[in-house]
Amino acid sequence: MDHLSSLRDAAPTPFWLDDPRRPRPAPALVGGTTCDLLVVGGGYTGLWTALNAKERDPSADVVLVEADEVGGAASGRNGGFCEASLTHGLANGLQRWPQEIGRLERLGRENLQGIEDAIRRYGIDCDWERTGSLVVATEPYQLEGLAEEAEAAARHGGKPLLLDGDAVRAEIDSPTFLGGVWNRDDVAMVNPARLAWGLKQACLDLGVRIHEHTPATSLEEHGAVVGVGTPYGRITARRVALATNAYPSLLRRHRPYTVPVYDYALMTEPLTDEQLASVGWTRRQGFADCANQFHYVRLSADNRILWGGYDAIYHGGPVRAEHDRRPATYATLADHFFTTFPQLEGVRFSHAWGGAIDTSTRFCVFFDTSHHGKVAYAAGYTGLGVGATRFGADVLLDLLAGERTERTELELVRRKPLPFPPEPVRSIGIGITKWSMARADRNEGHRNLWLRTLDRFGLGFDS
Repeated sequence: MDHLSSLRDAAPTPFWLDDPRRPRPAPALVGGTTCDLLVVGGGYTGLWTALNAKERDPSADVVLVEADEVGGAASGRNGGFCEASLTHGLANGLQRWPQEIGRLERLGRENLQGIEDAIRRYGIDCDWERTGSLVVATEPYQLEGLAEEAEAAARHGGKPLLLDGDAVRAEIDSPTFLGGVWNRDDVAMVNPARLAWGLKQACLDLGVRIHEHTPATSLEEHGAVVGVGTPYGRITARRVALATNAYPSLLRRHRPYTVPVYDYALMTEPLTDEQLASVGWTRRQGFADCANQFHYVRLSADNRILWGGYDAIYHGGPVRAEHDRRPATYATLADHFFTTFPQLEGVRFSHAWGGAIDTSTRFCVFFDTSHHGKVAYAAGYTGLGVGATRFGADVLLDLLAGERTERTELELVRRKPLPFPPEPVRSIGIGITKWSMARADRNEGHRNLWLRTLDRFGLGFDS
Protein backbone atom coordinates (compact mmCIF):
# COMPACT_ATOMS: atom_id res chain seq x y z
CA MET A 1 0.00 0.00 0.00
CA ASP A 2 1.18 3.54 -0.73
CA HIS A 3 1.58 5.40 2.55
CA LEU A 4 2.82 8.69 1.15
CA SER A 5 -0.30 10.47 2.38
CA SER A 6 0.83 9.83 5.96
CA LEU A 7 3.74 12.22 5.29
CA ARG A 8 1.61 15.05 3.94
CA ASP A 9 1.83 17.22 7.07
CA ALA A 10 5.30 16.18 8.26
CA ALA A 11 7.42 19.19 9.19
CA PRO A 12 10.99 18.87 7.84
CA THR A 13 12.60 19.54 11.20
CA PRO A 14 13.65 17.40 14.19
CA PHE A 15 10.72 16.88 16.51
CA TRP A 16 12.78 17.40 19.67
CA LEU A 17 14.09 20.79 18.52
CA ASP A 18 10.59 21.98 17.53
CA ASP A 19 9.90 22.92 21.13
CA PRO A 20 8.66 26.23 22.60
CA ARG A 21 11.01 25.65 25.53
CA ARG A 22 14.05 25.89 23.28
CA PRO A 23 16.33 28.38 25.03
CA ARG A 24 17.66 31.54 23.47
CA PRO A 25 21.25 31.16 22.25
CA ALA A 26 24.05 32.70 24.25
CA PRO A 27 25.79 35.64 22.56
CA ALA A 28 28.70 35.06 20.21
CA LEU A 29 32.21 35.77 21.40
CA VAL A 30 33.42 39.21 20.39
CA GLY A 31 37.01 40.13 21.20
CA GLY A 32 39.67 38.14 22.99
CA THR A 33 39.51 36.11 26.18
CA THR A 34 41.58 33.65 28.20
CA CYS A 35 40.59 30.54 30.14
CA ASP A 36 41.89 27.41 31.81
CA LEU A 37 39.86 25.04 29.60
CA LEU A 38 38.28 25.72 26.23
CA VAL A 39 35.67 23.25 25.01
CA VAL A 40 34.98 23.35 21.26
CA GLY A 41 31.52 21.95 20.50
CA GLY A 42 28.18 22.30 22.26
CA GLY A 43 26.85 18.77 21.87
CA TYR A 44 26.81 16.16 24.62
CA THR A 45 30.57 15.55 24.63
CA GLY A 46 31.33 19.25 25.01
CA LEU A 47 28.58 19.88 27.57
CA TRP A 48 29.61 16.97 29.78
CA THR A 49 33.26 18.00 29.50
CA ALA A 50 32.50 21.54 30.66
CA LEU A 51 30.15 20.38 33.42
CA ASN A 52 32.45 17.68 34.76
CA ALA A 53 35.45 20.03 34.63
CA LYS A 54 33.61 22.47 36.93
CA GLU A 55 32.57 19.63 39.23
CA ARG A 56 36.19 18.51 39.50
CA ASP A 57 37.49 22.04 40.07
CA PRO A 58 34.88 24.74 40.71
CA SER A 59 37.59 27.41 40.43
CA ALA A 60 38.50 26.44 36.85
CA ASP A 61 37.69 29.05 34.23
CA VAL A 62 35.86 27.09 31.50
CA VAL A 63 34.69 28.45 28.15
CA LEU A 64 32.53 26.52 25.66
CA VAL A 65 32.06 27.67 22.07
CA GLU A 66 29.52 26.25 19.62
CA ALA A 67 29.36 27.02 15.91
CA ASP A 68 25.53 26.85 15.83
CA GLU A 69 23.37 26.42 18.94
CA VAL A 70 23.89 24.06 21.86
CA GLY A 71 22.21 20.75 21.11
CA GLY A 72 21.34 21.84 17.58
CA ALA A 73 23.03 18.93 15.78
CA ALA A 74 23.15 15.22 16.65
CA SER A 75 22.62 15.81 20.38
CA GLY A 76 19.23 17.40 19.73
CA ARG A 77 17.87 15.24 16.96
CA ASN A 78 18.80 11.62 17.86
CA GLY A 79 16.39 8.93 18.95
CA GLY A 80 16.89 9.47 22.67
CA PHE A 81 18.18 5.98 23.54
CA CYS A 82 20.63 6.46 26.42
CA GLU A 83 22.50 3.16 26.68
CA ALA A 84 25.03 1.87 29.17
CA SER A 85 27.19 0.32 26.46
CA LEU A 86 30.43 2.18 25.68
CA THR A 87 31.24 -0.16 22.79
CA HIS A 88 28.15 0.08 20.56
CA GLY A 89 26.75 -3.08 22.09
CA LEU A 90 28.17 -6.08 23.86
CA ALA A 91 28.86 -8.07 20.69
CA ASN A 92 31.06 -5.32 19.24
CA GLY A 93 32.89 -4.98 22.55
CA LEU A 94 33.47 -8.72 22.83
CA GLN A 95 34.86 -8.85 19.32
CA ARG A 96 37.29 -5.96 19.80
CA TRP A 97 38.21 -5.93 23.51
CA PRO A 98 37.51 -9.40 24.92
CA GLN A 99 40.04 -8.98 27.73
CA GLU A 100 38.53 -5.68 28.86
CA ILE A 101 34.85 -6.30 28.28
CA GLY A 102 33.99 -6.94 31.93
CA ARG A 103 35.54 -3.62 32.94
CA LEU A 104 33.95 -1.80 30.00
CA GLU A 105 30.50 -3.13 30.87
CA ARG A 106 30.93 -2.12 34.51
CA LEU A 107 32.18 1.35 33.60
CA GLY A 108 29.26 1.72 31.20
CA ARG A 109 26.70 0.91 33.87
CA GLU A 110 28.40 3.29 36.32
CA ASN A 111 28.35 5.97 33.62
CA LEU A 112 24.62 5.49 32.96
CA GLN A 113 23.91 5.83 36.67
CA GLY A 114 26.11 8.93 36.71
CA ILE A 115 23.92 10.48 34.00
CA GLU A 116 20.77 9.72 35.98
CA ASP A 117 22.33 11.16 39.13
CA ALA A 118 23.33 14.37 37.31
CA ILE A 119 19.83 14.78 35.86
CA ARG A 120 18.41 14.60 39.38
CA ARG A 121 21.14 16.77 40.93
CA TYR A 122 20.60 19.61 38.46
CA GLY A 123 16.83 19.19 38.13
CA ILE A 124 16.97 18.60 34.37
CA ASP A 125 13.48 18.12 32.91
CA CYS A 126 14.15 15.73 30.02
CA ASP A 127 11.52 12.96 30.29
CA TRP A 128 14.05 10.44 31.65
CA GLU A 129 12.56 6.91 31.75
CA ARG A 130 14.69 3.92 32.81
CA THR A 131 12.60 1.49 30.77
CA GLY A 132 15.27 -0.70 29.20
CA SER A 133 14.95 -1.71 25.57
CA LEU A 134 13.95 -4.67 23.45
CA VAL A 135 15.79 -6.28 20.57
CA VAL A 136 13.21 -8.07 18.41
CA ALA A 137 13.49 -10.81 15.81
CA THR A 138 11.41 -10.36 12.67
CA GLU A 139 12.83 -13.37 10.79
CA PRO A 140 13.08 -16.96 12.08
CA TYR A 141 16.85 -17.15 11.54
CA GLN A 142 17.34 -14.27 14.02
CA LEU A 143 15.95 -16.22 17.00
CA GLU A 144 19.14 -18.20 17.61
CA GLY A 145 21.13 -14.99 17.69
CA LEU A 146 18.77 -13.51 20.27
CA ALA A 147 19.32 -16.49 22.57
CA GLU A 148 23.08 -16.08 22.21
CA GLU A 149 22.79 -12.36 22.93
CA ALA A 150 20.79 -12.98 26.10
CA GLU A 151 23.31 -15.58 27.29
CA ALA A 152 26.26 -13.23 26.66
CA ALA A 153 24.55 -10.34 28.43
CA ALA A 154 23.80 -12.45 31.50
CA ARG A 155 27.41 -13.67 31.54
CA HIS A 156 28.66 -10.07 31.69
CA GLY A 157 26.42 -8.66 34.38
CA GLY A 158 23.26 -7.83 32.44
CA LYS A 159 19.72 -8.79 33.34
CA PRO A 160 18.22 -9.85 30.00
CA LEU A 161 14.84 -11.46 29.63
CA LEU A 162 14.47 -13.76 26.62
CA LEU A 163 10.93 -13.58 25.20
CA ASP A 164 9.17 -15.91 22.79
CA GLY A 165 6.77 -14.59 20.17
CA ASP A 166 3.74 -14.42 22.45
CA ALA A 167 5.71 -12.79 25.24
CA VAL A 168 7.27 -10.10 23.07
CA ARG A 169 3.91 -9.30 21.47
CA ALA A 170 2.46 -8.95 24.96
CA GLU A 171 4.97 -6.13 25.46
CA ILE A 172 4.59 -4.50 22.03
CA ASP A 173 2.05 -5.98 19.66
CA SER A 174 3.26 -6.40 16.09
CA PRO A 175 2.53 -9.34 13.79
CA THR A 176 6.14 -9.12 12.60
CA PHE A 177 7.67 -9.89 16.03
CA LEU A 178 8.79 -13.50 16.50
CA GLY A 179 10.83 -13.15 19.69
CA GLY A 180 12.90 -10.68 21.64
CA VAL A 181 15.38 -9.88 24.38
CA TRP A 182 14.46 -7.25 26.94
CA ASN A 183 17.50 -5.54 28.45
CA ARG A 184 15.70 -4.19 31.47
CA ASP A 185 18.26 -2.04 33.29
CA ASP A 186 20.87 -0.79 30.85
CA VAL A 187 18.91 1.67 28.69
CA ALA A 188 16.88 4.80 29.44
CA MET A 189 14.67 6.84 27.15
CA VAL A 190 15.23 10.60 27.18
CA ASN A 191 14.17 13.74 25.34
CA PRO A 192 17.57 14.42 23.78
CA ALA A 193 17.18 18.14 23.11
CA ARG A 194 15.92 18.90 26.62
CA LEU A 195 18.85 16.91 28.02
CA ALA A 196 21.25 19.11 26.06
CA TRP A 197 19.46 22.30 27.09
CA GLY A 198 19.42 21.16 30.72
CA LEU A 199 23.15 20.45 30.64
CA LYS A 200 23.68 23.90 29.14
CA GLN A 201 21.81 25.53 32.01
CA ALA A 202 23.70 23.44 34.56
CA CYS A 203 26.98 24.58 33.00
CA LEU A 204 25.88 28.22 33.14
CA ASP A 205 24.83 27.85 36.76
CA LEU A 206 28.31 26.56 37.63
CA GLY A 207 29.98 29.50 35.89
CA VAL A 208 30.87 28.07 32.48
CA ARG A 209 31.03 30.86 29.88
CA ILE A 210 29.13 29.73 26.76
CA HIS A 211 29.27 31.42 23.36
CA GLU A 212 26.98 30.14 20.59
CA HIS A 213 27.23 31.03 16.92
CA THR A 214 30.99 31.02 17.51
CA PRO A 215 32.82 28.52 15.27
CA ALA A 216 36.44 27.72 16.08
CA THR A 217 38.41 28.42 12.91
CA SER A 218 42.06 27.81 13.83
CA LEU A 219 44.23 26.23 16.51
CA GLU A 220 47.86 27.02 17.24
CA GLU A 221 50.25 26.25 20.07
CA HIS A 222 52.09 29.17 21.67
CA GLY A 223 54.42 27.89 24.34
CA ALA A 224 52.41 26.94 27.41
CA VAL A 225 49.05 27.88 25.89
CA VAL A 226 46.90 27.21 22.83
CA GLY A 227 45.29 29.94 20.74
CA VAL A 228 41.96 29.27 19.03
CA GLY A 229 40.60 31.72 16.48
CA THR A 230 36.92 32.60 16.03
CA PRO A 231 35.24 34.93 13.52
CA TYR A 232 35.15 37.91 15.91
CA GLY A 233 37.84 37.09 18.44
CA ARG A 234 40.46 34.77 19.84
CA ILE A 235 40.65 32.50 22.88
CA THR A 236 43.87 31.69 24.71
CA ALA A 237 43.55 28.51 26.78
CA ARG A 238 45.79 26.33 28.90
CA ARG A 239 43.93 23.24 27.68
CA VAL A 240 41.52 22.56 24.80
CA ALA A 241 38.94 19.76 24.44
CA LEU A 242 37.73 19.18 20.88
CA ALA A 243 34.19 17.81 20.71
CA THR A 244 33.13 18.43 17.11
CA ASN A 245 32.30 14.78 16.30
CA ALA A 246 30.82 14.56 12.76
CA TYR A 247 32.10 18.00 11.81
CA PRO A 248 35.67 18.42 10.51
CA SER A 249 38.21 18.46 13.31
CA LEU A 250 40.58 21.37 13.77
CA LEU A 251 43.24 18.64 13.73
CA ARG A 252 43.50 17.57 10.10
CA ARG A 253 45.24 14.29 10.94
CA HIS A 254 42.11 13.12 12.74
CA ARG A 255 39.73 13.70 9.85
CA PRO A 256 40.25 10.29 8.13
CA TYR A 257 39.01 8.51 11.26
CA THR A 258 35.35 9.48 10.87
CA VAL A 259 32.87 9.86 8.03
CA PRO A 260 29.47 11.58 8.23
CA VAL A 261 26.79 8.97 7.65
CA TYR A 262 23.21 10.23 7.52
CA ASP A 263 20.40 8.70 9.52
CA TYR A 264 16.70 9.54 9.15
CA ALA A 265 13.62 9.41 11.38
CA LEU A 266 9.88 10.02 11.46
CA MET A 267 7.65 11.02 14.37
CA THR A 268 3.92 10.32 14.44
CA GLU A 269 1.22 12.56 15.74
CA PRO A 270 0.22 11.69 19.33
CA LEU A 271 -1.60 8.37 19.50
CA THR A 272 -5.09 8.27 20.93
CA ASP A 273 -5.71 6.05 23.96
CA GLU A 274 -7.39 3.52 21.66
CA GLN A 275 -4.48 3.51 19.20
CA LEU A 276 -1.94 3.05 21.98
CA ALA A 277 -4.02 0.26 23.52
CA SER A 278 -3.98 -1.56 20.16
CA VAL A 279 -0.19 -1.73 20.39
CA GLY A 280 0.09 -2.40 24.12
CA TRP A 281 3.47 -0.95 25.07
CA THR A 282 2.50 -0.25 28.67
CA ARG A 283 6.13 -0.47 29.86
CA ARG A 284 7.34 2.00 27.21
CA GLN A 285 10.58 0.27 26.28
CA GLY A 286 12.42 1.37 23.20
CA PHE A 287 13.10 -1.34 20.65
CA ALA A 288 15.24 -2.17 17.66
CA ASP A 289 15.10 -5.08 15.25
CA CYS A 290 17.90 -7.54 14.53
CA ALA A 291 18.62 -6.71 10.89
CA ASN A 292 21.89 -5.21 9.68
CA GLN A 293 19.78 -2.33 8.37
CA PHE A 294 17.78 -1.96 11.56
CA HIS A 295 15.03 0.32 12.83
CA TYR A 296 15.05 1.99 16.26
CA VAL A 297 11.67 2.86 17.76
CA ARG A 298 10.35 4.46 20.95
CA LEU A 299 7.49 6.39 22.50
CA SER A 300 7.74 10.07 23.35
CA ALA A 301 6.34 11.52 26.57
CA ASP A 302 3.14 12.52 24.72
CA ASN A 303 2.75 9.05 23.16
CA ARG A 304 4.07 9.68 19.68
CA ILE A 305 6.08 6.93 18.02
CA LEU A 306 9.55 7.77 16.77
CA TRP A 307 10.45 5.47 13.87
CA GLY A 308 14.04 5.78 12.64
CA GLY A 309 16.97 3.98 11.10
CA TYR A 310 17.19 1.45 8.27
CA ASP A 311 18.74 3.73 5.64
CA ALA A 312 22.25 4.88 6.58
CA ILE A 313 23.47 7.05 3.72
CA TYR A 314 27.00 8.19 2.97
CA HIS A 315 26.82 11.09 0.55
CA GLY A 316 30.56 11.65 0.37
CA GLY A 317 32.34 14.82 1.40
CA PRO A 318 31.79 16.92 4.53
CA VAL A 319 28.58 17.54 6.47
CA ARG A 320 26.02 19.47 4.43
CA ALA A 321 22.62 20.70 5.56
CA GLU A 322 20.95 19.67 2.31
CA HIS A 323 21.58 16.01 3.19
CA ASP A 324 19.40 16.30 6.32
CA ARG A 325 16.26 15.73 4.22
CA ARG A 326 15.67 12.63 2.08
CA PRO A 327 12.05 12.09 0.95
CA ALA A 328 12.84 8.67 -0.57
CA THR A 329 13.94 7.41 2.83
CA TYR A 330 10.92 8.94 4.55
CA ALA A 331 8.66 7.04 2.14
CA THR A 332 10.50 3.77 2.84
CA LEU A 333 10.28 4.32 6.59
CA ALA A 334 6.55 5.05 6.38
CA ASP A 335 5.92 1.78 4.52
CA HIS A 336 7.97 -0.16 7.09
CA PHE A 337 6.08 1.51 9.95
CA PHE A 338 2.67 0.35 8.74
CA THR A 339 4.00 -3.13 7.99
CA THR A 340 5.07 -3.36 11.63
CA PHE A 341 1.91 -1.73 13.04
CA PRO A 342 -0.96 -2.39 10.60
CA GLN A 343 -3.42 -1.61 13.41
CA LEU A 344 -2.25 2.04 13.20
CA GLU A 345 -3.32 2.52 9.58
CA GLY A 346 -4.35 6.15 9.14
CA VAL A 347 -1.87 7.63 11.64
CA ARG A 348 -0.03 10.67 10.27
CA PHE A 349 3.58 11.72 10.74
CA SER A 350 4.14 15.17 12.22
CA HIS A 351 7.91 15.42 11.65
CA ALA A 352 10.51 13.95 9.28
CA TRP A 353 14.21 14.71 9.61
CA GLY A 354 17.77 13.45 9.37
CA GLY A 355 21.34 14.30 10.17
CA ALA A 356 24.94 13.19 10.24
CA ILE A 357 26.41 10.55 12.55
CA ASP A 358 30.16 10.58 13.28
CA THR A 359 30.94 7.04 12.14
CA SER A 360 34.23 5.28 12.90
CA THR A 361 35.46 1.91 11.67
CA ARG A 362 35.08 0.36 15.11
CA PHE A 363 31.60 1.87 15.71
CA CYS A 364 32.44 3.58 19.00
CA VAL A 365 34.37 6.48 20.45
CA PHE A 366 38.13 6.94 20.13
CA PHE A 367 40.50 9.45 21.68
CA ASP A 368 43.78 11.22 21.02
CA THR A 369 45.92 14.10 22.26
CA SER A 370 48.09 16.62 20.46
CA HIS A 371 50.14 19.79 21.05
CA HIS A 372 52.18 18.18 23.85
CA GLY A 373 49.06 17.05 25.71
CA LYS A 374 47.40 20.45 25.77
CA VAL A 375 44.69 19.38 23.28
CA ALA A 376 42.49 16.27 23.56
CA TYR A 377 39.93 14.91 21.15
CA ALA A 378 37.01 12.44 21.18
CA ALA A 379 34.83 11.35 18.26
CA GLY A 380 33.38 8.35 16.43
CA TYR A 381 30.43 7.41 18.64
CA THR A 382 28.60 6.07 15.55
CA GLY A 383 25.09 6.83 16.71
CA LEU A 384 25.34 5.52 20.26
CA GLY A 385 26.66 8.62 21.99
CA VAL A 386 23.82 9.79 24.22
CA GLY A 387 25.26 7.82 27.12
CA ALA A 388 28.87 7.26 26.07
CA THR A 389 29.59 10.97 25.68
CA ARG A 390 29.71 11.47 29.44
CA PHE A 391 32.34 8.73 29.69
CA GLY A 392 34.15 10.37 26.77
CA ALA A 393 34.15 13.68 28.61
CA ASP A 394 35.75 12.11 31.68
CA VAL A 395 38.43 10.52 29.49
CA LEU A 396 39.16 13.89 27.86
CA LEU A 397 39.58 15.53 31.26
CA ASP A 398 41.84 12.70 32.47
CA LEU A 399 44.01 13.03 29.37
CA LEU A 400 44.25 16.81 29.62
CA ALA A 401 45.23 16.51 33.30
CA GLY A 402 47.90 13.94 32.41
CA GLU A 403 46.36 11.51 34.86
CA ARG A 404 46.64 7.73 34.71
CA THR A 405 43.21 6.42 35.58
CA GLU A 406 41.27 3.22 35.06
CA ARG A 407 39.74 4.91 32.03
CA THR A 408 42.99 6.01 30.39
CA GLU A 409 44.54 2.55 30.85
CA LEU A 410 41.87 0.96 28.65
CA GLU A 411 42.92 -0.29 25.24
CA LEU A 412 39.73 1.36 23.95
CA VAL A 413 41.26 4.69 25.00
CA ARG A 414 44.89 4.02 24.14
CA ARG A 415 44.36 2.78 20.56
CA LYS A 416 42.62 4.48 17.67
CA PRO A 417 40.58 2.63 15.02
CA LEU A 418 41.77 2.10 11.48
CA PRO A 419 41.15 5.19 9.37
CA PHE A 420 38.85 5.21 6.37
CA PRO A 421 40.64 5.11 3.00
CA PRO A 422 40.71 8.25 0.84
CA GLU A 423 38.17 8.95 -1.87
CA PRO A 424 37.07 7.48 -4.19
CA VAL A 425 38.00 4.19 -2.49
CA ARG A 426 36.05 5.25 0.59
CA SER A 427 32.75 5.73 -1.27
CA ILE A 428 33.20 2.54 -3.28
CA GLY A 429 33.95 0.53 -0.14
CA ILE A 430 31.02 1.93 1.83
CA GLY A 431 28.71 1.31 -1.15
CA ILE A 432 29.80 -2.34 -1.46
CA THR A 433 29.38 -2.78 2.29
CA LYS A 434 25.86 -1.36 2.27
CA TRP A 435 24.89 -3.62 -0.63
CA SER A 436 26.37 -6.63 1.17
CA MET A 437 24.53 -5.87 4.40
CA ALA A 438 21.21 -5.58 2.59
CA ARG A 439 21.96 -8.85 0.81
CA ALA A 440 22.72 -10.55 4.14
CA ASP A 441 19.37 -9.38 5.51
CA ARG A 442 17.64 -11.01 2.53
CA ASN A 443 19.75 -14.18 2.83
CA GLU A 444 19.10 -15.27 6.43
CA GLY A 445 22.01 -13.24 7.75
CA HIS A 446 24.73 -14.99 5.74
CA ARG A 447 27.67 -12.62 5.41
CA ASN A 448 29.48 -12.68 2.08
CA LEU A 449 33.25 -12.67 1.58
CA TRP A 450 33.40 -8.87 1.62
CA LEU A 451 31.72 -8.61 5.03
CA ARG A 452 33.75 -11.46 6.47
CA THR A 453 36.94 -9.76 5.31
CA LEU A 454 35.90 -6.48 6.94
CA ASP A 455 35.11 -8.36 10.16
CA ARG A 456 38.53 -9.93 10.10
CA PHE A 457 40.36 -6.61 9.82
CA GLY A 458 38.18 -4.73 12.26
CA LEU A 459 36.55 -2.52 9.63
CA GLY A 460 32.91 -2.13 8.84
CA PHE A 461 29.87 0.01 8.43
CA ASP A 462 26.94 0.05 10.82
CA SER A 463 23.48 1.45 10.20
